[in-house]
Amino acid sequence: MFRLWARTFKDNHLLQDTVICDNRSETRTHKVFDALEKVCYAFDLGKPIWLDSNVADFKKHDKTRFFSDNFVEDIDFDYLEIHVIEED
Repeated sequence: MFRLWARTFKDNHLLQDTVICDNRSETRTHKVFDALEKVCYAFDLGKPIWLDSNVADFKKHDKTRFFSDNFVEDIDFDYLEIHVIEED
């Protein structure tokens, strides 16, 4: 089971969160990108752009934060955080 937890924050307050589960036999990268797409659909967001700092954080900690410079459109929160909480 693969589970990704996504949360949005503004002024250090949690605005919304969701957990995406995936049981498919895909690669980890496919699961992460598919889960992020589902999160963006659920939160009504455009897909964030992965910067080198996001990739490095995600590789090291299994989580990263997307700030306003990761999005093309304006966002009404400070950042979107994704975190892999379970992985087989």
